[in-house]
Amino acid sequence: MATIQDILNTVPEPVGADVRTGIVEYDHDGTPLEGILAKDANLTGRRPAVLVVHDWHGVNEHVEARVTMLARLGYVAFAADIYGKGVRPTGAEAGEVAGSFYQDLGLLRARALAGLDRLLEDPQVDPSRVVVMGYCFGGSTALELARTGADLVGAVSFHGGLITHDPSDAGDIRAKLLVLTGAADPMVGDDKVHAWQDEMRAAPHVDWQLVSYANAMHAFAVPGTDAPDHGAQYQALADHRSWRALEDFLTEVFGPEQLAA
Repeated sequence: MATIQDILNTVPEPVGADVRTGIVEYDHDGTPLEGILAKDANLTGRRPAVLVVHDWHGVNEHVEARVTMLARLGYVAFAADIYGKGVRPTGAEAGEVAGSFYQDLGLLRARALAGLDRLLEDPQVDPSRVVVMGYCFGGSTALELARTGADLVGAVSFHGGLITHDPSDAGDIRAKLLVLTGAADPMVGDDKVHAWQDEMRAAPHVDWQLVSYANAMHAFAVPGTDAPDHGAQYQALADHRSWRALEDFLTEVFGPEQLAA
C-alpha cells in the first residue's frame, strides 16, 4: 500500500527549485479558516494557480502533499479549508461533517469561494489562469464552485460525488471540467454518472470530460484507504493515471506558455 510520501516522491523537486509550504489563516464571515499555500520561491512573475479542496477529513497531510506536488510542477497551489480551523474529523464524524455541507450547498460554495479569493490575493497568481480540483468531498466541491460561474479555466474532480441540480445551473459553468471517477465506486454508480452527463449535455457550451477507471473504488487516489467492504480503496494504477490526466489537463487549459515567467 502506497504512503503519502510515496506519492509525493512521484513528483521530485526540480533542481534549483525552492518549494515552500506554509499555513495560511483566513476567514469566511467570521469563521476562522486555515489552509496551506505551496509555491516555488525561486520562480518570479505571475503563475497559473490551482485551488485544491480536501476530502471529508479536512486539510491534512494528503492535501498538503498534493499542493506540494503542484508547486514542484511550477504552479502556485493553495489547499482551501472548507470546514474551519481545527475541524479535522476522523471516522464516522468525517461523514457527519461532510454531510452537513452537502445539506447546505450554499455554504459549501461560499467556503470554496473564500478559498479562491484567498488564493487570488497572492501576488504571484495569474487570476486569468486558475483551476480548482479536489478529492472525494473536495471533488464535489470543485464542481459546485464551477457551477457558481466563478472565473476559472478548469475544475477537476477526483472520485467526487456527482451532484445534479433541478433546476439546473450548468449554464453558469465557465470552466472546462474533468471528472475522474472509479468504475467500481458504489457511491458514484452508473445512475449518478448518467444523470450528471445528461445535465451537462443539456448545457452544450460546457466543455467536459469524464474518465472511468476499471476496478477503482471510491477514494482510489488517497493513500492509506483500505476499506473495500465499504467501497473505498486506494488503487495505485488509477492514482497514477488520474494524476497524469490532471497534468495533461492543466497543460491544455493554462496554455502552451503556461509557466513562462
